[in-house]
Amino acid sequence: MGRYTGPVCRLCRREGVKLYLKGEKCDTPKCPLERRPKPPGIHGDRPVKLSDYGMRLREKQKLKRIYGMREEQFRRFFDLAQSKKGVTGEVFLTLLERRLDNVIYRMGFAASRRQARQLVNHGFFQVNGKKVDIPSYLVKEGDIIEVRENKRSQMEKILETVPERPIPEWLTVNRTGMMGRVIRFPTREEIDIPVQEHLIVELYSR
Repeated sequence: MGRYTGPVCRLCRREGVKLYLKGEKCDTPKCPLERRPKPPGIHGDRPVKLSDYGMRLREKQKLKRIYGMREEQFRRFFDLAQSKKGVTGEVFLTLLERRLDNVIYRMGFAASRRQARQLVNHGFFQVNGKKVDIPSYLVKEGDIIEVRENKRSQMEKILETVPERPIPEWLTVNRTGMMGRVIRFPTREEIDIPVQEHLIVELYSR
């Protein structure tokens, strides 16, 4: 099954929380979740009591949609987290945060992760002087991420439409110079994702 290409605001309504898939629009009264805080579909008005499995599934779907990943790729990242030392859920979130498309979003070079993924796919960025066009590329501590020279004029126009946001402490950014650096990996407290990762671990551990 391919990547979801329908109206992304339906995903927020389905999960009942803002997934910030539309960038700045999510913080305005135009956000559909503000106007219609019910699941999409003709049965959206009916209250649904989730089973334990249903609760775990919804947390997994929520996290997968926040990062814009397909199920097979999402599962590969989870399996990688399981193979590493530490609390699996926290390691999993850290790996997701280290994806290049997410780092571009966190640095404020894109209004949403979806836009960041598109920019990476179109070859806008280089890591340590080498072009990288793979959104799932995992950055490392000390990596320097820059907009490529031949894309800077286009990026200037894009940045005019991207509002400045607080930069996480694990990153440094020079917006004018169109570059940033990964100082260290984020801690769980620094990952502002509204998800209970232990439920996802329980789901995949069944």
